[in-house]
Amino acid sequence: MLRVAGIPTAEAEHFRSGGVDANGQAPVVRAAHGVANPCRHCLGLIAEGEPMLILAYRPFDPPAQPYAETGPIFLHQRACARYEGDALPAWFKFLDPAAIRGYGADGWIRYETGQIVRGGELTAASASILSNAEIAYVHIRSKFGCFQCRVDRA
Repeated sequence: MLRVAGIPTAEAEHFRSGGVDANGQAPVVRAAHGVANPCRHCLGLIAEGEPMLILAYRPFDPPAQPYAETGPIFLHQRACARYEGDALPAWFKFLDPAAIRGYGADGWIRYETGQIVRGGELTAASASILSNAEIAYVHIRSKFGCFQCRVDRA
């Protein structure tokens, strides 16, 4: 079983209230263009024309270590409910390709887990990586390196 969650609500609210991102900058507000603008809090797609925040995000604790990657993410500018579930949202099947990799409890990448897969293979790849007891969690990123979500064991 998997546990999939959007970024913590406290972090989303920090950015919505003008708090600085991983680069020390305030989020940028833009209108969403197209249909490929996923909010990393609710893991839903931001509607065309809807205001969204664009910011640099580092999904690690502690944030300062050699493998703590930073990348751009989108958030609804408005409040939304955090996604928490046992499955990836259906739209993840359109991440083609996606990067997936496992991390140890120290937050360091475990190189042997890194894969580039089609969106429809993400659930199976996540489960396979997490079957290794030395892997603490998995990150899924877009082909552009944008953090999508963290996957843990249920």
